[in-house]
Amino acid sequence: MNVEVSLNELPDEAEAYISSLPHGESGRRLEAMGLRPGKRIRKVYGMPFHGPITVSLDGRQIAIGHGISAKIKVRPASREENE
Repeated sequence: MNVEVSLNELPDEAEAYISSLPHGESGRRLEAMGLRPGKRIRKVYGMPFHGPITVSLDGRQIAIGHGISAKIKVRPASREENE
């Protein structure tokens, strides 16, 4: 699947590759936590009512604010890649 969606739109427990991060300070902070374009992540869950999004990256869980996660573009991993 080559469709890009925001991290917020990705279903819980789905895996994806990061396509792009927001520009500026928030993007640099995400890179400092290991989030970079091309990295594979799994969205653990998104809290309701615009709460934080939790992702799993390299065995760690990272919580990202709803507004910033809306600016993270991801490409969902295909079903074959998940097996």
